Amino acid sequence: MNALRISLAQLNPTIGDLEGNSALMLAAARQAQAEGAQLVVFPELSLTGYSPGDLLLEADFLARVEAALAALVEASRSTPGLYWVVGAPTRRRGPGKPLANSLLVLQDGQQRLSYAKQLLPTYNVFDERRYFEPGPEPGADPVPLLQIGPARVGFLICEDGWNDAGQDYPVNPFAALAQAAPDLVVSINASPSSIGKREQRHALFAAASRRHGLPMVYVNQVGGHDQLVFDGASFAVSPEAGVVFESPRFAQSVDTLLLANGRFSAPDGSPLAPVPAAGLPVMEFYRRQIVLGLQDYARRCGFRKALVGSSGGIDSALTLALAVEALGAKNVTAVTLPSRYSSAGSVDDSVALCANLGITLHTHPIRDLVQTYEAGFAAAFGSPLQGLALENLQARVRGTVLMEYSNSFGHLLLTTGNKSEISVGYCTLYGDTNGGLGLIGDLYKTEVFDLCRHLNASAGRELIPVAIIDKPPSAELAPDQKDTDSLPPYPVLDVILKVLIEGERLGKDEKAAVQAEYAALSAGPEGLALVARIRRLIDRNEYKRRQAPPILRLRGRAFGSGRQMPIAAFYPAFQP
Repeated sequence: MNALRISLAQLNPTIGDLEGNSALMLAAARQAQAEGAQLVVFPELSLTGYSPGDLLLEADFLARVEAALAALVEASRSTPGLYWVVGAPTRRRGPGKPLANSLLVLQDGQQRLSYAKQLLPTYNVFDERRYFEPGPEPGADPVPLLQIGPARVGFLICEDGWNDAGQDYPVNPFAALAQAAPDLVVSINASPSSIGKREQRHALFAAASRRHGLPMVYVNQVGGHDQLVFDGASFAVSPEAGVVFESPRFAQSVDTLLLANGRFSAPDGSPLAPVPAAGLPVMEFYRRQIVLGLQDYARRCGFRKALVGSSGGIDSALTLALAVEALGAKNVTAVTLPSRYSSAGSVDDSVALCANLGITLHTHPIRDLVQTYEAGFAAAFGSPLQGLALENLQARVRGTVLMEYSNSFGHLLLTTGNKSEISVGYCTLYGDTNGGLGLIGDLYKTEVFDLCRHLNASAGRELIPVAIIDKPPSAELAPDQKDTDSLPPYPVLDVILKVLIEGERLGKDEKAAVQAEYAALSAGPEGLALVARIRRLIDRNEYKRRQAPPILRLRGRAFGSGRQMPIAAFYPAFQP
């Protein structure tokens, strides 16, 4: 065949901003045409953003979608000859749910092709069968093909391609498409990012391309949407060479490629730069995912500034450092709230940290507030406030003060809990769980230490003082308190948690090592008792996690929409 120029337009749409998303597509289409493209490809549900969720159940939203889609079809006239591949929910024909997750090809003010996604995922963070009926629609061709210039192009939507080598569904859209022998396969996607996901995509689609002898392009959404972060990283794959091109990660881009005789090259025909097999180092991946997630969450929720309670501990230090990178030092504020049990070193560490980061630190002691609560409790109930109730009171007073600041000055309060503590309930509901977003809630405690060291190494200086990294973790809610008073050492706890919470979802690079460590830790009566204790803590603290703010997802199984556990259930591990 003759050459076909294709632009991969990985955009950062905002859920529900139909006019804004349409404007992004129009600007990208014009850039693609200026670069000589005949075809521009946008992500799955690019008109609405992925996923609109229950907005799809609202009649007025669907009316807006239809109006925006009609306007988008008309906008395609402004790029004569250019084919647009867009994703949008459409009303379907026939029985079942009234909507389809559709791929539409637009050109010169006309809709040239419509294809309804056939495989609708309902696992982990996905719930597409709640809203859509699977394709093909009655009377529609299940093999979507269109002649675009010199090429016969076939189309898939995300999950349609992921099932090629598996048995998860009774149909295989990729194999059916391959039998028609198109010159190119185009896949539009909204594939959330997690550790190892890029490499998984590359392996799966390179194998499918090789198996069917088909070149293909994979275009993915980018940006943060509540808990989910999409990394973009769109790519092109050829049967002989595998992945031959990759768009930037964590950034919008429009990238134009030339396809000639089944091979991809730069638009001028020159060779493409090799694509590294390995992705970002793990800690750099965490850093970039969190930063983008916070940036988009704050922007889309209308926050320009963020607030963190600075305890002098490592969790709040890491949260502050990441917030500064995402929003800038002038837009981040810290508050230290010393109590009678706060060490002078912790206050000094907060001062040093905020000086290193260039942010304002306010001091609001809580000793007198706590004493007032204690006196009032004793007077009302005839009993002193002590033990865990007194510890939690201090955390709740801190949380109240931070929310006062947030309400008064309009800052987004960031929670500072890590995955290890959240897993076992080592946190105070309505205290340190207060806030609008958790940045590090999908990082185990050992990873918190590693990411702090990574930030310092990347900066070439101490962003986070070594004194904070080196001191034993403590909530400082009781005299001489240490986390190890209540929990196993974090290197031990984290191994057990990874197996109990993530299990087979662990990435292949860490699964073998973690399982080997777990086998050693759980051996014998003491090991089994420890595992049972940790399992009991996980089970009985689901009620806390249900009331916590959203957590940016980093791993294959994060707390939130991807792990739906009942609260009031029979959990044998903690029955009396």
